[in-house]
Amino acid sequence: MNWHQSATPDWLSAEIAAGDTAAASRCPICSETMDLFFNLFGRESGNLALKHMALSGVYLGGGIAPKNLAALRASRFMDGFFAKGRMEPHMRRRLVRVILRAETPLLGAARYMDVR
Repeated sequence: MNWHQSATPDWLSAEIAAGDTAAASRCPICSETMDLFFNLFGRESGNLALKHMALSGVYLGGGIAPKNLAALRASRFMDGFFAKGRMEPHMRRRLVRVILRAETPLLGAARYMDVR
């Protein structure tokens, strides 16, 4: 099997199909992939915070962070976020929050339209 082909174990496919959304946490490859993803997510979030001078903090929206909050907290996200060389002390003073309300972007758009 080539590395790019699906290597999903049969037990995992069956448990996910049965509705067990936490089954992937028992798969070592899945856990390693999520940890790598969150570390890279943290690195890029930190890069964007520096590029845009997000002095008040960073707010993570979308579907991935809120749906995987436990994995995010246990991951190396913050290590990646802080890993900015001589800027690390500055990064450690920034807040990182996860937006839990899915309708938040719509509220912002509605507010923008109301003001116009």
